[in-house]
Amino acid sequence: MDRRSWKCLAVFVLFSFLLSGCYYSGAKKEMANAEQSFSGLKGAGGEKLVPYEYTSAEKFLEISKIEYDEKDYKAAKGFAERSKSAAEAGLAEIKKK
Repeated sequence: MDRRSWKCLAVFVLFSFLLSGCYYSGAKKEMANAEQSFSGLKGAGGEKLVPYEYTSAEKFLEISKIEYDEKDYKAAKGFAERSKSAAEAGLAEIKKK
């Protein structure tokens, strides 16, 4: 390989490491936010008052943890976002009642 090919390969490897680090920290932060929202929903009695939103938030958070453990940080972040959204929707419904 010539010098130019090595430089391109080095840039590609560096970029991929940086990008994977961004997904890692983003997933971890979003999972923490989802857990906080879910515990708020659980504390407000969401299991009885809004069972659909409660179950959705719980299962999306579980899937997020599984994806995180399998090092699929992008999917973990996506499921954590869905969990947080479901928990927030459940809390909004409880406040309406």
